[in-house]
Amino acid sequence: MLITRETDYALRVLRALSEGEQLTAGDISEQQMVPKPFAYKIIKKLSKAGFVRITRGADGGCRLAVGLDKVTLYDLMAAMEEDSAVIACMEPGYACPWRERQGDCVSHRQLAAIQRTLDRELQSHTLQEI
Repeated sequence: MLITRETDYALRVLRALSEGEQLTAGDISEQQMVPKPFAYKIIKKLSKAGFVRITRGADGGCRLAVGLDKVTLYDLMAAMEEDSAVIACMEPGYACPWRERQGDCVSHRQLAAIQRTLDRELQSHTLQEI
């Protein structure tokens, strides 16, 4: 599956924050039907990526730190540490025994073209659109 449950939940977290309000993980969990343990984990990853800002304390919570019109689905998948590779040999640093032995691989060339198209498509859609 290309878009995992974690990315789906991350989209829901960002959707909850899209109005500019500061919300707690509990608020988001309840509003968006994201299990609370996942909400905490996802908010932490979104904060690390610079998408949300976390405020600690009694009046704490999180809010968007970036406009959703500036973040693409590709960016979100990267923040969630998801791989959008169509096959393992598309991953950076993959040592393909076939290409090492034969030099060229027609399948790899075709799959690389598909990968470029997929990456462009994921990069062309902002989270605001979605």
